[in-house]
Amino acid sequence: MAHYRQVGEVPPKRHTQFRNAEGQLYYEELMGEEGFSSDSSLLYHRGVPSAIVGSEVWDLPDQTRTPNHPLKPRHLKLHTLFPHAGADAVTERRLVLGNNDVRIGYVVTGTEPSPYYRNAIGDECVYVEAGSGRVETVFGVLSYRQGDYVVIPRSTTHRWVPGEPSRLYPIEANSHIAPPKRYLSRYGQLLEHAPYCERDLHGPTETLLVEGEDVEVLVKHRTSAGIVGTRMTYATHPFDVVGWDGCLYPYTFNIDDYMPITGKIHQPPPVHQVFDGWNFVICNFLPRKVDYHPLAVPVPYYHSNVDSDEVMFYVGGDYEARKGSGINIGSISLHPGGHAHGPQPAAIEASLGAEYFDESAVMVDTFAPLDLGEAGLAAEDPAYAWTWAGRGPQGPAEGGDNPAVFSNS
Repeated sequence: MAHYRQVGEVPPKRHTQFRNAEGQLYYEELMGEEGFSSDSSLLYHRGVPSAIVGSEVWDLPDQTRTPNHPLKPRHLKLHTLFPHAGADAVTERRLVLGNNDVRIGYVVTGTEPSPYYRNAIGDECVYVEAGSGRVETVFGVLSYRQGDYVVIPRSTTHRWVPGEPSRLYPIEANSHIAPPKRYLSRYGQLLEHAPYCERDLHGPTETLLVEGEDVEVLVKHRTSAGIVGTRMTYATHPFDVVGWDGCLYPYTFNIDDYMPITGKIHQPPPVHQVFDGWNFVICNFLPRKVDYHPLAVPVPYYHSNVDSDEVMFYVGGDYEARKGSGINIGSISLHPGGHAHGPQPAAIEASLGAEYFDESAVMVDTFAPLDLGEAGLAAEDPAYAWTWAGRGPQGPAEGGDNPAVFSNS
């Protein structure tokens, strides 16, 4: 995120001596992306940031992936995965969908702090479906609330401290996550046509100084064997930073601050984009006025996004008009490449003349096929694939699942 910020104390010049009142030298750490050829920040530590006194295996939750084969659309009911709040925000995330570029999880926390954690594989963008609290990081503290995207750069040490049980939807990249380039000037400023601006991005405002020794940090990383975890023990507390500056840091962005782009006729999904990752995009569909052409059809045409799998997570809105569809708040629809999808036929006529849609969803489109994680298999509604036709291989579709009529699915 190329938006400069300074927090705490830093010396007048980079890479020069910086000492405390007693004359002790602070330890400078350069945290940078793309081989120090992209965004970076300089952090000043009281202790040596590389001083570890232990390293052990951390057994990750089940990372098994099952191909979507034979190919079919899926409906996943995430709210069935955690009947009760109380899971840990880091160690008890469950894998819903994933490929070699991105993994989508789900967890419903309690109020206990998570362990200290660092994802060394890629950036994380965690959508807060419900709840509030704080994320303590090596850069300082972020407050989070319902509707926030919490964007945490790769290898940022942090922990989740929920103030109340929180429903979290982690999107874990194997890359960095940033605003789309078409929203940015060549120098990195968000442009006038972008649906949000720098005022909407909230980073740490002060340092978080914590004393401690022999502090455990869970590190998620990759080896030739795939995704693994290590429990590293640091001689001094990672949150010993007295100041930092630069353009790389965690931040939050709330979907209420996103300004939907609308048009005279139905707009394609890219107008709803909020972030980019390698081989995937993140969009949000929010309450908005809809198309104003006198013959406009507000719900989308049937579409085949031939290069993508489409994942829609339904997080808010009035679903009274869609009783019996099966898709509701807490649902995911997975519409894979190779399958044309769209609204229930009856929804097309029903939408004519509508002036406003009151609904919210977070969409992830991937440019490589998605597999199902163990949680995706556990949460599946098996009747969904047959609901456009009203019958499947076993006869009439059962379970009350008619086609998804959410306006953007």
